[in-house]
Formats: sequence, structure tokens, C-alpha cells
Amino acid sequence: MRPHPCAHTDDVIDRPGLAEFLRRRRAALTPSDIGLPETSRRRTPGLRREEVAVLAGISSDFYARLEQARGSDPSESVVTALARALRCTPDEKDHLFRLAGVPTPPRQVGDHIDPGLRQLAAHLDALPTCVYNDLGDVLYTNPLNDALAGDGEFRPGRDRNIYRRWFTPGAARDHVPEADRARLSAAHVSDLRATCSRRAGDPRITQLISDLSTHSEEFRTLWNRHEVAVRHADLKAVQHPTVGLIRLRCQLLVTPETGLRMRILLPLQGTDAAEKLELLRVIGTQQFAAG
Repeated sequence: MRPHPCAHTDDVIDRPGLAEFLRRRRAALTPSDIGLPETSRRRTPGLRREEVAVLAGISSDFYARLEQARGSDPSESVVTALARALRCTPDEKDHLFRLAGVPTPPRQVGDHIDPGLRQLAAHLDALPTCVYNDLGDVLYTNPLNDALAGDGEFRPGRDRNIYRRWFTPGAARDHVPEADRARLSAAHVSDLRATCSRRAGDPRITQLISDLSTHSEEFRTLWNRHEVAVRHADLKAVQHPTVGLIRLRCQLLVTPETGLRMRILLPLQGTDAAEKLELLRVIGTQQFAAG
């Protein structure tokens, strides 16, 4: 049976989870975070309930009841105000909305690279670099990244999607050692779970999950585990047909609002990866593309 692409639990409030999240976020803030002077008279770390209530424009009693997992359900406008008062990141805001049982606010899929990010990517010509959105659509790659892939990895159209290439038949896995493939598959699905949670109801993510579920039993199995995580760093090994095995450290820079990711591959210390990347860069991409 094909899994529901992006099942979510909006409209069902998780009172204990909401109460715990509010307490933790309040404790993580300091008076200086909201423009108040620091004092030594506070017996516990973080903001007071009354301060959060004032910032959110709600009564102290109502906020106190939320932290005690009781009282009436908060409206969408109240949850929005709480997210702002508690200085939530975009991912924390999504999580707060789900706990409160209100529809998660949609985010715009990033399909364009802003000039600053493009300029940064252009300056990383000595490292394999690509930029893609949280649907896996690749928007930019540099020549060294293409040379490392060895097969013109990111072609126009559907083939420019990282997840489609990994979970549908093709050569995307051939340059990854077999021992690493299961771990990378699980990481890809966890990434997509996080995207699906943020973009519940978005037809583009729904279609992507449906397509992958149809064509890949491995994807369906991993999807049903409900593991959610956005990767920010990982280890990656590439078996290149000319220079051999290259061990790399994968670093992801994520723009919170649009979900754009810049993936930079760095040579793993203690290996000969730096020399092999330099060889690829010096020789250029044409020879490897022909090979």
C-alpha cells in the first residue's frame, strides 16, 4: 500500500507537547533577547510567563494555562504571536503550529538563488559545491562538483532532482560505495520527511513523494519509519572512475525561509582527498565527461 504522501496532525492539539515546548522556549530566552535589562533578581533562567504574555499580546492567565496543558485551544493568530514572542526559528514555528493543532503556515519553495548566495558559491571553485532547494531540485553546480560526479550528474529537467536520481533506476549510486548507500538512503528520506512536514499540502512535495513511493520499495519502507531530520553535516565517500576513492566531509548551509541548501564537500582530514580534488580541478571536466 502506498503511504499517504504528507500525513500530518493539524487540528489536533498536543497539550502536553505544547506546554513542554513553550516552557523550554521561554527558559531558553534571556531578557536581553527581548530588549530588557539583565537583573540578578531572577530565581530561574529565562523569561517570566508575564513577559511572554505581554510580548504575545495575550493575558497572563491564558498563557499560564497553556504551559499547564489546560484551558481553551489557542487560535492561529495567538500561536503566530507566541512564535514571534518566543523568537522561534522557522522550523520551531512549524513545530509550534503542529503542537497547537493549527494549520502550518506555508513556505515558498526556493526556485531562485539570491545574488549573495550565488556569489558565495562562485567563490568556492576549489571545492565541489551545489545549491538545491528542499525538494531536491538542483539550481547550481560548479565544474568541480560535476567532475566529481563523473557522469554529468545534474542534467536539465527531472534528472536535476537529487531524490529522484537516488531512488529511481540510473547511475546515481554507482559512485557511492555500497556500504554507505543504506545510510544515505535513510538520510535522504529523513530530509524529505522534514520538508513534507513544513510543506504539508504543497502539490509539488505531494507529487514527489507519490512518484518515489511508486517506483521504489526501499523508499516506501524508509518513509514508513517516520524518521525526521534535516542534515547539516555528514560524511561522504565517492568512488571516482579515474582518481579512485575520495573521502569527504559534507557541509550544508541552509537558508531557513526558502529552504535552499548549499552543499559543500570538503576533503576529509587524514586522507588524500585534497590531492585528488586538486587533480580533478586541474585536469578539468571534459576528460572525465568523455570517460
